[in-house]
Amino acid sequence: MDAIRGCREGDAMTAQSRDDAQARLSGVADLLWRTRPPGRRGPKPKLTPEQIADAAIAIADRGGLPAVTMQHVADELGTAKMALYRYVPGRTEVEALMLDRALGTPCEPEQDAWQSALTRWATKLYECASRRPWSIELIQRPHLPGPNELAWFEAGLSAMGELPLEGGEKLDALAMLSGHVMSIIRQQAAGLTPESELAAALAPILEQRAGEYPLTVAAFAQSEKSGRDGALRFGIERMIAGIEALAAERLRGRQSKR
Repeated sequence: MDAIRGCREGDAMTAQSRDDAQARLSGVADLLWRTRPPGRRGPKPKLTPEQIADAAIAIADRGGLPAVTMQHVADELGTAKMALYRYVPGRTEVEALMLDRALGTPCEPEQDAWQSALTRWATKLYECASRRPWSIELIQRPHLPGPNELAWFEAGLSAMGELPLEGGEKLDALAMLSGHVMSIIRQQAAGLTPESELAAALAPILEQRAGEYPLTVAAFAQSEKSGRDGALRFGIERMIAGIEALAAERLRGRQSKR
């Protein structure tokens, strides 16, 4: 009986957690997508979601994501903390506004090869996200995308529109490219560059043990000689080459069935 009661209590708690999560998502959707029409009664709101997002972004730019509290946002806006709750229920909603605002909009589509369009998409994502490295943590959390983030999806999918791939595969390709971009930004935010910093750290070790690791020594020496530290570009190029190979394979498969 105790076990059954425990399972039932656990189910009730799980259901409550699901309800709470759904309520939070609903609140985020209301703010990001303006799903509720504005009320006609009462005074006109003094703050907009954009103003709240900009205030929170300014705080994060100065002190990182942990510095973004409801009190600090209220102070930045010159209002009382309790007054801020009239516009946003809590920090979750503030962070959702911040992320969508920080991402900005993707580059305008151009009439060129899909490889160039997708390279431009990934490079622009890097440029936008690297200006605000704190956004990476928000991007990689489970969250509801806002209008700007979905515009990035739309632009990336548009670049691959002609490819003979399934929708899920195209989404996976965008996830792969964006994951690479985020990884590079995380390393750079920590003061690291993928190749030069590693080479500098390994230099005294490889100097002493060059005979044991001759290929590694030669690879780093060649990289240093060429001035190459292009992990971002290299990863994007190789991933796009892989997407191209998969598309060609699918096309051959379709042709063979005719």
